[in-house]
Amino acid sequence: MRQEHKTFRAIEVGDGGDGRWKTYAQSLWPEMAGLLTEEGRTPEGADRVRALFHAHMPELVPVLDRLAGQLDRPEAEAFLTHAALRPFSQACTQIARNGTLLRNYDLRPDQCEGTIASSRYLRPVIGMQDMLWGLLDGMNDAGLAISLTWGGRSAYGRGFAILIVVRYLLETCDTVDEAVGRLRSLPIAVPQNLTLVDPTKAVTMFVGPDMAPTPAPDACAANHQHLPVTDEQERTLRTQERLRTIRAAGTNVAAMLQPPLYRSVDEQGSRTLYTAHYRPADGRVTYYWPGDSWHQSFTDFTPGSRTVTLGRPS
Repeated sequence: MRQEHKTFRAIEVGDGGDGRWKTYAQSLWPEMAGLLTEEGRTPEGADRVRALFHAHMPELVPVLDRLAGQLDRPEAEAFLTHAALRPFSQACTQIARNGTLLRNYDLRPDQCEGTIASSRYLRPVIGMQDMLWGLLDGMNDAGLAISLTWGGRSAYGRGFAILIVVRYLLETCDTVDEAVGRLRSLPIAVPQNLTLVDPTKAVTMFVGPDMAPTPAPDACAANHQHLPVTDEQERTLRTQERLRTIRAAGTNVAAMLQPPLYRSVDEQGSRTLYTAHYRPADGRVTYYWPGDSWHQSFTDFTPGSRTVTLGRPS
């Protein structure tokens, strides 16, 4: 496997109001602004997504206002609603068992922000952040952890990017059951799979713009949902093979760092970027790469940066 390097960083942003989030977000804004849809750039589109956010995520409205005000860009509020972003898809494999959540995140290195963020918007949350305040995976101080994978279908509708949904659920929910209940009322733009775990329960939910939230057979997911996987999809994503492998391996970090769960560069340049092992009841998460790891927790969060090697030696 061809090796490559990527720098991940860990930051603390507090409640978003003391300037730390502003410094971080302004440095990324030039590359983020292009991800806003054309509709989101219009006054009518901005009004629509603002109303959608107010209707479905009212608890986060004060945070949205605080963050958008610091960016001081006319399109910032529409962007931060995550209801007017260009659709994107990623691979990934994840499983939850016995109060822990283990996942691999697969994407092109240049398309992943690589920011581990500790925040206190509404409550303490730690997770792998993307799109300025969305989350690819994370945990809160109540012992709830959530991660996402793409659902493998090309459906698209009006609704939220899954990143802000993970953020919202972790900010407002204590348990899996509470999060699943809230999930049922949220419009989702792209088919996604969410795996959720707390100290007593684990579940994977299939969600999307064309379906009601549906529980998967067990608390693990790759990149398909309820529909049959085509030969082409399996050739490019190996989604069924990865799901079979992770079911057999369980929450085994070593298995996640080996093929087929650990993925080499594909035709689009996507590859496994990190492995995350959440133990939310303990408030701890460890990020893994071949030959390296980084521990973070609510009681000992360490800001900084780390350049890691992607890919296993040949």
